Amino acid sequence: MPDKFTSLTPELYRYLLDHSVRPDPVLERLREETAALGRPAVMQIAPDEGALLTLFVRAICARRAIEIGTFTGYSSIAIARGLPPDGRLVTCDVNEEWTRIARRYFREAGVAERIELRLGPALDTLASLDRGESFDFAFVDADKSSYPAYYEAILERLRPGGVLMIDNVLWGGRVVDPSDTSEATRAIRALNDRIAVDERVDAATLPVADGVTIARRR
Repeated sequence: MPDKFTSLTPELYRYLLDHSVRPDPVLERLREETAALGRPAVMQIAPDEGALLTLFVRAICARRAIEIGTFTGYSSIAIARGLPPDGRLVTCDVNEEWTRIARRYFREAGVAERIELRLGPALDTLASLDRGESFDFAFVDADKSSYPAYYEAILERLRPGGVLMIDNVLWGGRVVDPSDTSEATRAIRALNDRIAVDERVDAATLPVADGVTIARRR
């Protein structure tokens, strides 16, 4: 059976965005301000990925969410917009400069009351939460070398039926480059291999942006 896929040309990707991402002045300004940061701007999620986040959060009727890797807040806003008015997102980061931008846009987007920003190592934040605290939805987009540890720590707190989304799982194609033995690449490969056989979850990987794995806890 031949492979069934469509290569995304710039024109086709523009078509995809036009039909899946609605105009949003707040997020457009945030993308522009983030782009002005220079090289770090590559860490911002793609617009179609943001639309996917909001859709999944709404689809599973999530009320409590956690995010590892806030950056300038685009993904946080996408998640928070999918939550009900009394929903809550705990988002974790270690960079005060970038999260100052995020806080400003949380207010501008009208979701600041749904978001609790925790500055500090994410694993420490997870460990500090109440023992019985669980989440309906989680998103991981942070330091790649810690991906396996984040996966295990979050899965312990994800309710049955809860959904975890993980960004950058294709890592620019480096996951299939045997000459790349960097710590980050090895960590992503290890996590991808673990999820593929993990009986605790149902999972699928989508070729959205740099690859997104969606895992549902059984």
